Amino acid sequence: MSTNNVILEAEGLSKDFSGFRAVQAVDLAVRRGSVHALIGPNGAGKTTVFNLLTGFLRPSAGRIRFDGIDITGEPPMQVARRGMVRSFQISATFPHLTVLENVRVALQRKLGNSLHFWERESTLDVLNGRAMELLEAVDLGEFAQRVTVELPYGRKRALEIATTLALDPQLMLLDEPTQGMGHEDVGRVVELIRKVARDRTILMVEHNLSVVETLSDVITVLQRGSVLAQGPYAEVSKDPRVLEAYVGVESA
Repeated sequence: MSTNNVILEAEGLSKDFSGFRAVQAVDLAVRRGSVHALIGPNGAGKTTVFNLLTGFLRPSAGRIRFDGIDITGEPPMQVARRGMVRSFQISATFPHLTVLENVRVALQRKLGNSLHFWERESTLDVLNGRAMELLEAVDLGEFAQRVTVELPYGRKRALEIATTLALDPQLMLLDEPTQGMGHEDVGRVVELIRKVARDRTILMVEHNLSVVETLSDVITVLQRGSVLAQGPYAEVSKDPRVLEAYVGVESA
């Protein structure tokens, strides 16, 4: 695989916690413009890998490169400024602001402005046009003036994606984007991710294997902190080791 075609690369990524090795020598290469899924049974190390990649944890060993630059050990906000944004980093929505106001807050962060909630609302009106563009992109235009706490759960997740998009990331990391959703919301969010993926790269952790099958170009399967298998869904899903790892997981 051409180095220029890889936006995020991890080599030998490991993490120890008090003598316990939670992640063991993980190699990962995420291609530009792809949807790459990180899957595995509970306790496989998926969240730890996400935390390592985004700077919330410092690796015990290994290197991380983003867009050709070594970012190993950089703090989360520096990683986000480089263009790799994990949704919850900036999308903890304010429940008693409107949907539009939440996106404007995220746009202020992109501009590097302080969050001056006490300023007159008119001073932030310059952000309204872009905020509405982002809301339309995630099918929330009609909800712009709704107070966020009143949104259905699936729509709140769409708002999180809109606030993440406000930072104009090259690479979005989505952690369980359909967790806790009913069938209708899952379908809506899958279509939203598909739309977002046309213009950027996505790395996601997702338990719903039908979502993974629908969206992913490449899958990395983790088990006990190590890479068990990697490749397209059609190939990985037939791997006997993967089937064994998931025995009882889907039916549980």
